[in-house]
Amino acid sequence: MARLVLIDASPLIGLAMVDGLAWLPALFGTVWVPPTVEREVLPGVGAPGEAEIARALRRKQVRVWKKAIPAPQMPLPDLDAGETECLHLAIAAGPQQALVLMDERAGRAVAAERGVLVAGTAALIGMAKKRGLIEAAKPLFARLHGSDFRISAAVIRHVLQDAGEA
Repeated sequence: MARLVLIDASPLIGLAMVDGLAWLPALFGTVWVPPTVEREVLPGVGAPGEAEIARALRRKQVRVWKKAIPAPQMPLPDLDAGETECLHLAIAAGPQQALVLMDERAGRAVAAERGVLVAGTAALIGMAKKRGLIEAAKPLFARLHGSDFRISAAVIRHVLQDAGEA
């Protein structure tokens, strides 16, 4: 398991939409939300799942990173502030020492270039199924599909097949 697990806004929102924030401590122990990501998703900004995210923070299912954010060693183009903060923390932790939970393609590509481990919302649902935290993944993907949350059909098929639900 990675020593440092960080979560970006999209997986926070996706997990909130399927009541999955409670899985995070079981899957990873402590999961950190960088301050910029916290500001992107907390009540008042209009993000889906705001109340669930605020509850998860109060329950310490996820925790806000309170230490200094390392100064950027290199620019990370085409990323929003939350993705950038997640990746700066992960890069500072060192190769293979951090896992970033992130969905956006550009951020995932930068993570791969920098040797940062990454997993997205679909993978988290698959992990929860494999660990017995949920009975079935398929209904959760259906719930996400019924909202504005997007995961490619190919990714869903792969996760369902890997989870024994194909």
